[in-house]
Amino acid sequence: MPTSYEVAARMPRPRPRLSLLRAAYLACVALVFLFMFTPLIFVIWVSLFKNEIITFPPQGYTLRWFGNAWANAAFLNGFISSIEIGAFAMLAGLALGIPASFALVRGRFPARGALAAFLLSPLIVPGIVAGTAIYIYFVEIELITGVRMIATLPGFIVAHVALTIPWTVRLISASLVGLDRAVEEAAMNLGARPTLPMIRPGVVAAGIFSFIVSFTDLEMSLFLIGPGRSTLPIAMLQYLEWKFDPTVAAVSVVQIAIIGVGLVVTDRFVKLSKVV
Repeated sequence: MPTSYEVAARMPRPRPRLSLLRAAYLACVALVFLFMFTPLIFVIWVSLFKNEIITFPPQGYTLRWFGNAWANAAFLNGFISSIEIGAFAMLAGLALGIPASFALVRGRFPARGALAAFLLSPLIVPGIVAGTAIYIYFVEIELITGVRMIATLPGFIVAHVALTIPWTVRLISASLVGLDRAVEEAAMNLGARPTLPMIRPGVVAAGIFSFIVSFTDLEMSLFLIGPGRSTLPIAMLQYLEWKFDPTVAAVSVVQIAIIGVGLVVTDRFVKLSKVV
């Protein structure tokens, strides 16, 4: 009868190649995450620099650039405009995206695929191209009707709705696809209308994500600004034309915080991996 030592000697030894491959895989993942988060860490670090001209190493650390950003009228007005535009674009996107999602998921008609491609097409059009097209369209409207759309709140809202609808349709469609039809039909047999309450997490996620997309837009907004009407990303770009101090980094930190909170809340309701 073989001894325990002989049995252990006959057992196959783990192949070191697999562990090396796993280590290489984890190293690649760590490098990817480092590549993604390094700019964010760098911006947060720069926002705390004491020196006005960004140099390394810093002379010290301070929070005064956040107060400087708050006192800057261009940043404050751009922030308010971005909030207004994002809120209205979010509401309009939901008003159009919810029925469109129902039609795409529940409807059965020949042009359903064409409608889905049309609603999602802003995702594949470069922002500069879309901004140029919107600008030319608004100029033609002003020439024909005399109604000014450029550098106005309605013009920004109309343009940003085109950005929000694709994400609204994707998130709400994902909620509808994952809905348990048996539960829905049982509730309907009892006289209830459970569909909208059941997809409420998807609607909330769509609204938050649509607001983030509108709030951070730069390319399309670049063609729509004018005297008295700008957005926060445009104000940051214009500030950098004349100054290069940590104020913009402080504004970026606030913007990153807003976007991060929005994405975390959105992922809480609908997993972004399903739609992104």
